[in-house]
Amino acid sequence: MLPRHSIVPALLAAALLAAPAAADVRRGVDAWSAGDYVAAVREWRGSVEAGDPDAQFNLAQAYRLGRGVAANLAEAERLYDAAARQGHVQAADNYGLLLFQSGRREQALPYVSAAAERGDPRAQYLLGIAHFNGDLVPRDWVRAYALLTLAQSAGLPQAASALQQMDTHIALEDRSRAQELSNQLRQQADARRASDLAAVDLALAGLDQPSVRTARAATAPVAAPRPVRAQPAPAQPARAPTPPATASGPWKLQLGAFAVRGNAEALWQRVAARPELAGKSRQFVAQGRVTRLLVAGFDSQQAAASACAGLRRSGHECLVTR
Repeated sequence: MLPRHSIVPALLAAALLAAPAAADVRRGVDAWSAGDYVAAVREWRGSVEAGDPDAQFNLAQAYRLGRGVAANLAEAERLYDAAARQGHVQAADNYGLLLFQSGRREQALPYVSAAAERGDPRAQYLLGIAHFNGDLVPRDWVRAYALLTLAQSAGLPQAASALQQMDTHIALEDRSRAQELSNQLRQQADARRASDLAAVDLALAGLDQPSVRTARAATAPVAAPRPVRAQPAPAQPARAPTPPATASGPWKLQLGAFAVRGNAEALWQRVAARPELAGKSRQFVAQGRVTRLLVAGFDSQQAAASACAGLRRSGHECLVTR
C-alpha cells in the first residue's frame, strides 16, 4: 500500500521513469517462454530493483515455482505484495491466495473476494467453500454452489468433488437458483476484469509503448489451491447481522484511491479500529477506473481535520472532503 499518496499519480510517475525497465521485462518474458529461466530471472532483477511491478510479479512467479531460482514462498509473497501495492491485478490475486493458504485467511479475504469477482477460478473455489461453511463470510449455499460451478466450468479439478458433496446437502431448487446466479456472476466478472485491467493499463502503460502485461500468460501459471473439504452444517436461517451505527455528518476523509479494490479493503482492515474513526462508516466509491476509500459521518470540517491529523501521526495519509 502507498499510505502517503494517491496510487494513480504515483503509478503515472513510475510509468514515465520505467521505459528501460519495460524492455528488460520483455526480454525476460521472451527468455522464460524459450525455457531459459535463469536468463529470465537475470533480466527481471534489475527491473525489480527499479520498482517495475511486472518484473516484481514475474520474479514472484519464478520464486513460487522454483524456476531459475530456488523456490522461496516468502520472497514470492514479498514480491507479489510489492506489485499489488502498485495496482498489479494478477499480483494482488496471487498475493491473496498465498495469504489464504498460509492460514492468514482474514487478511487474505479482501484479495480473494476481489479475485473471485474478476473470475479467478481458484478464488471462486475458496470463496465458495467459505460461503458453504460460513467461514469469515455469511453462510450462503446458493452463492457457494454458484461460485463452485464457475470454478468447475473453468477446469479447476477440486471444484467437481466439492460440488458432489454439496449436492447431498443443497436442495434442487437452490441448485437451480445457483445456476442462474452463476450466469450473473460470470457476466459481472467479465465486466469487472476488463475494468480493473484497463485501470492498470491506464496507470502503468505509456500510450505509445506496448504493455509488457500482455505477456503475463507466458509466465508460468500459479498452481491451483489445495483441496478444501466442505464441512456441511445443519441448514438454518442466517441471522441478520446487527447494522452498525450510521454516522450522518456531511464531512468525510479520503484514505486513498486504488486501481485494485482489494488494496482499499486491506487498508480499511488496518485502520477500522482506529479511535479517530469510531462510529464512522466506510465507503468504497468507484470513480472512473479506481476505487476511493472514504470514511463518512463527521459532523464538521474541524472534526474531520482532527481525525485526519490523528491518522497522519500514525502514518496514514488522508484528505478532508465532503
